Amino acid sequence: MARLLAPETLANVGEFTVSELSQALKRTVEDSYGHVRVRGEISGFRGAHSSGHCYFALKDESAKIEAVIWKGVAGRMRFKPQEGLEVIATGKLTTYPGSSKYQIVIEALEPAGIGALMALMEERKKKLGAEGLFDEARKQLLPWLPDVIGVVTSPTGAVIRDILHRLEDRFPRRVLVWPVKVQGEGSAEQVAAAIHGFNALPEGGPIPRPDLLIVARGGGSLEDLWSFNEEIVVRAAAESMIPLISAVGHETDVTLIDFAADKRAPTPTAAAEMAVPVRAELFVEVQSFSRRMMLCWTRGQDSRRNELRAAARALPAASELLAIPRQRLDTAAAGLPRALRANTHAHHRRFAKAAAGITLNVLRAQVSHSAQRLGITGERLKHGARATLRHRRDRFDGLAIRLQASKLANEQAQRMRIARERERMQRLAERARRALTTLLDRQQARLTQSGKLLTALSYRGVLARGFALVRDADGRAVHAAAAVSAGAQLSVEFADGRVGVTADGGHAGEPAKPTTPASKPTQKRTPKPVDQGSLF
Repeated sequence: MARLLAPETLANVGEFTVSELSQALKRTVEDSYGHVRVRGEISGFRGAHSSGHCYFALKDESAKIEAVIWKGVAGRMRFKPQEGLEVIATGKLTTYPGSSKYQIVIEALEPAGIGALMALMEERKKKLGAEGLFDEARKQLLPWLPDVIGVVTSPTGAVIRDILHRLEDRFPRRVLVWPVKVQGEGSAEQVAAAIHGFNALPEGGPIPRPDLLIVARGGGSLEDLWSFNEEIVVRAAAESMIPLISAVGHETDVTLIDFAADKRAPTPTAAAEMAVPVRAELFVEVQSFSRRMMLCWTRGQDSRRNELRAAARALPAASELLAIPRQRLDTAAAGLPRALRANTHAHHRRFAKAAAGITLNVLRAQVSHSAQRLGITGERLKHGARATLRHRRDRFDGLAIRLQASKLANEQAQRMRIARERERMQRLAERARRALTTLLDRQQARLTQSGKLLTALSYRGVLARGFALVRDADGRAVHAAAAVSAGAQLSVEFADGRVGVTADGGHAGEPAKPTTPASKPTQKRTPKPVDQGSLF
């Protein structure tokens, strides 16, 4: 039994203001529970607030506690809160005086075990896969022999040494290493920045742009490899324009970057083997090709030599081919001196005849006449060009004036046409409105008349005047007493309802005996409204 305090005892209890009591509770909670670790399921998370803070609740099967993550802490967190994710939160308990509730201010957040990580990874895989980041159509072919290979990994681990050693054994290539953290806070951002940085290198710049990228890391637990499951890394790998090989963990380790990369290698060493061929094998293959090419060339030369010899045996001798042409040449050479002398005499006579008609005065007169004709032709051409130019300028000015006048006239005509069409449209709209109003009035009047006619012709109007309608057990109307047998079940419909009766066996033509109803209705029924139906 609770002990009740006397009024004089209650009067001696100290008074607190609401603020003082809230502060006292706040200090008590914060002093009693400093840093705590709470395991629960995230509930009510709808994303970060506009201020950048995150508000949600942690719950289990029987309790719930409010939680808050301040903006600065949320930006540095490796794992972001997600609805329904089971997590372990580390933080300080405090109270919120504004609503008289206690809450935990979270400073660190981590998934609760491998199961939560696998569920988060599977959910993220479905989301990114639905966006098409894992489609085979997006993947690029690896270059057969890249000149420069970019490696994104830790510069101090054994991974980079294994890759360099394997490349040296197979086919030495130039390697650019972008050092990043491959585990812990900020590692995902560094890996994504490295992929974007390699893609941003210009062609022909001071730092050569890689032909192939390798993102590598040694083996580890799922938590250690989680940076390569982050969405920022997966999107960077999918957006890379340089072919990319993912070599994260061992052969049994699977990360989301493996699905977005153009090629997945089970180990970093296997990635180096995929990147370049074996130089010794190439030398052997080139030598084999060289021997085969020389052998084919030798066989071709022998075949063409045999064909040439066979063709030479089928041809006639050179002396036989040149005998007749040589005889023709000798005949032409014998007649050449005589023909040259005759040609020379003929040209000399033509030259002498032409020289007789050409003197210095004749040439001067011809030159003067030609110069005079040239001057006259030039003046005429100049005057003609000026006249043509002036005529065309006048014509263009006239056309410009006509075009301006036509433009103004056309504009005025279009404005008048638009005004007429507007007036016509207004008249048609007014006629349509009046026609619609008239049609609605007519239809309303017709509907009213049809309703009145239906009411007048309905049999219920007859019932309202004191008559009754008799139906048999099947619901058919009875028109004569002869159709009713003794003991038949009948239904008599009045204006205010129906009554079931039984025939007493009277004969046709005899007046029916009045019957006393079994019970009187306690109250008068309201007649049911007649359902006239729809006329449309």
